[in-house]
Amino acid sequence: MKDAVLIKSFQNGITLHLNAEVTFQEVLNELAFKFSEAKGFFKNASMALSIEGREVSEAEELLILDTIKKNSDVNIICVIGHDEETNKNFIKALKHMEKHLSKGDEGQFFKGSLKNKEILETENSIVILGDVYPGSAIVSTKNIIILGGLYGEAYAGGNGDEKAYIVALEMEPERLKIGDFKYKHNTKQTKWGIRPKVHPKIAYVKNKSIVMEPLTKELLGSF
Repeated sequence: MKDAVLIKSFQNGITLHLNAEVTFQEVLNELAFKFSEAKGFFKNASMALSIEGREVSEAEELLILDTIKKNSDVNIICVIGHDEETNKNFIKALKHMEKHLSKGDEGQFFKGSLKNKEILETENSIVILGDVYPGSAIVSTKNIIILGGLYGEAYAGGNGDEKAYIVALEMEPERLKIGDFKYKHNTKQTKWGIRPKVHPKIAYVKNKSIVMEPLTKELLGSF
């Protein structure tokens, strides 16, 4: 009989191959056992998670994350999709920010989601390990990278810096501002939450207006 769960690692992440022919409870049981057994291997690493092999609902996805949390010290920072090239590009965005911080540039990490009209302000570049929910906002005088969904508001380059940028795993903002340039999302807001399929994007100023484009190594390297 095939395993209910196969765990494979990739750069900065873990892929779970789930058996579609067993019950979901069997999946959770084996997931708990395997992560408990591998606790010393993964330690307290911060990683992205990809789920393959069977369709899971948002509720099941949350149960998977909860099982991993209870049986290991792994910190799952986001759930990503199956597009390997897209995922690599987003991981490069995080590495790009970490590289700047390692050189002594001022910056910080914030673990958690912004909701209930919360506002987070900083004078540094920031990496958010969570979502920015509708009605909430992140404000930075420098750059913003969101390892999650941007569904609320984000303001980068608050000191008038038009070279600042905003990167998000899921880009569905209510409002954006970079330097003195504003962008307002005019289409109907989609349902927010953890999603298995994502399309990382970067927002920046081009020709005196804010544009959003798929994240690529070449584009990120130009900043």
